[in-house]
Amino acid sequence: MKKFLLPLALVLVAGVAVAQAADTKPAAEKAPAKTATAKASTKTHVVEGEVVSADATAKTITVKVAGEDKTVPVHGKAAAHLASLKAGEKVALTCVDNAAGEHQYVSAIKVQKAAASSAAPAKTTAKATKKPSSK
Repeated sequence: MKKFLLPLALVLVAGVAVAQAADTKPAAEKAPAKTATAKASTKTHVVEGEVVSADATAKTITVKVAGEDKTVPVHGKAAAHLASLKAGEKVALTCVDNAAGEHQYVSAIKVQKAAASSAAPAKTTAKATKKPSSK
């Protein structure tokens, strides 16, 4: 009887080990596919506007877009820029939408620089020359 139970126990243990190894392989292979699907379902777009206010503690930004104030959440690295933003600055916000096209959050903030011509008046360096009159 002992001779029969020992090989049976070894076969059962080996079967359980093989079953566990088979279960972990597909799970590891499926995980990257889920991540790729999640990234593919999100869409981004850029919105330009003027900063009304930025709240670093609440991680939100209020921006005037087309004459309307909109407050939106800010995530990731963009949240670190909230403390340095000032009211009146022109910004380009990269917004992330879900698969249904609904706005989710701001993922990047880029401050737009003012045009050089409006910042300082142009200087003229050309000297006026007198033409001799012919009399």
